[in-house]
This record gives sequence, structure tokens and C-alpha cells, in this order.
Amino acid sequence: MSDFRALSDTVMASPQITIEDLDEARGLGVTLVVCNRPDDEEAGQLGIEEIEQEAKARGMEFTSIPITHSGFSEAQISAMQHALDNAEGKTLAYCRSGTRSTLLWALAQASKGRDPQEIATAAAQAGYDTSSIRPAMDILAAKAPG
Repeated sequence: MSDFRALSDTVMASPQITIEDLDEARGLGVTLVVCNRPDDEEAGQLGIEEIEQEAKARGMEFTSIPITHSGFSEAQISAMQHALDNAEGKTLAYCRSGTRSTLLWALAQASKGRDPQEIATAAAQAGYDTSSIRPAMDILAAKAPG
């Protein structure tokens, strides 16, 4: 059973997904699946290629922006922002627990100038804590154009 958590009207985060979860996601209007988990992080996890093939077979786009425990880079934040900006429907981002996906989403939102407190509140309502990246969110939001 899926554990999709809404971060916004168009973005959901989730722990590791299954092939069956892709069917549910498609039914919810998901058109883009974002994997934020590196392959072989945990024994038995579905590989990126398999999920990509299954997502595409269901008419969904797929992108991989793996986040390791070493943190987030500007390139990863930009890649997530680009993926979200170009999605034509809802996006489902997943990792082991959904936390890295949520944190990357939060950093991408902050880099567009969205209020960090609003981002933190949205994440908290989905059950995720952004306090570990709050200073980075504040910096990105302050540097955002516009």
C-alpha cells in the first residue's frame, strides 16, 4: 500500500515505491516520477532502471536525482527545480523514507523564492521535518531572483 504524502497540490513524496504504487500514482494524475534514491542503498530495493521502465510503460516521465547521505548539491537542487517546472501533471518523488525527496523539494522551492516558513509548514503537514536544512532554505530564498 502506498504512502504518498502531499507536499503541494502537484508534488507528493513517498518512501520506496513498488510497481503497484505506479498504478496508483498514475490514477492520481502523476505524470512524473522522481527517484531520489541511489541504487543498492538497501538489499532488495527495486532498481532505478526497473522503476523507470515500468513508469514509462504507464505513460509517465521518469528522472533520477539520487541523493546520498553526503547532502545536497546546487546541481541536484537545480535538477529538481527543472524537473518540477517542466512536469505536465503531478509529480511523485521517492527515496527510502521520503525525507530526502522532501528536503530536495524544499530546497528547490526556496531557490525559487518561496517563503521558507511556508515550505516548512507544508512539509510538516506531510510528516517531514525540514529543520536540518532551514539555514540553506533561508539563504536560497534570500538569493532567489525577483
